[in-house]
Amino acid sequence: MLIACEILHREICLSAAHSKNIIDMTFLNKGLHDIGAKLMQETLQKSVDGINVQKYDAILLGYGLCNYGVSGMVAKIPMVIPKAHDCITLFMGSKEKYRDYFDKNPGTFFRTAGWLERADFGIDGAENVMSQLGIQPDMDFSEYGEENAEYLKEMLGNWIGNYSKQTFIDTHVGNPAAYEKIIQEDTVSRGLEYERIEGSIKLIQRLMDGDWDEADFLVVPPGGRILATHDDGIMGYQEPQQPI
Repeated sequence: MLIACEILHREICLSAAHSKNIIDMTFLNKGLHDIGAKLMQETLQKSVDGINVQKYDAILLGYGLCNYGVSGMVAKIPMVIPKAHDCITLFMGSKEKYRDYFDKNPGTFFRTAGWLERADFGIDGAENVMSQLGIQPDMDFSEYGEENAEYLKEMLGNWIGNYSKQTFIDTHVGNPAAYEKIIQEDTVSRGLEYERIEGSIKLIQRLMDGDWDEADFLVVPPGGRILATHDDGIMGYQEPQQPI
């Protein structure tokens, strides 16, 4: 059984089609990344808890550490997750390739087919982090003073202002030519640098195929909890405390 972010929908479906394994799949809204680690983890855990574990050998997670949104997750059967900080690693094919590009291109905002196709879908009834802090785009910020009010409006309206570059990761799914045109036009309108790079779904394919070497995948035993390790290994697990 696989639970994954909908951003990876096309790449995961393609990989599952090529896999020798039979994989049932559930895709969750990309808006989970916007509601904070605690609520994201609770939502993912609820999905895991709802699985009929008698039917499956393992639970595959189509996520990275994702701002600690997977930290603390536990299951009654093994869980398998790529050792990745976020989904960009899955689109690039390895954490090493992502790290190298990130180091050479600071201030880059990444785009993929999934990010374009599902850009407008949020979570019904859920508040993003800004909302949880009581901040809304249409708020009257005058009570904070004129200078602070202008700053808050600018930050909310121009969240991409901290980036200097947009990069399209082409994994050759959907309509790459159309995606690239949209991203190029958006990049020009924002005055940013643009680049297209070749993506790779090999890491996703290996997740589907059961090719889970320790360097690239974390295999969590039943009852173990996913933990961030704050090192190059990215994540590990807490040993089961008691049978579940």
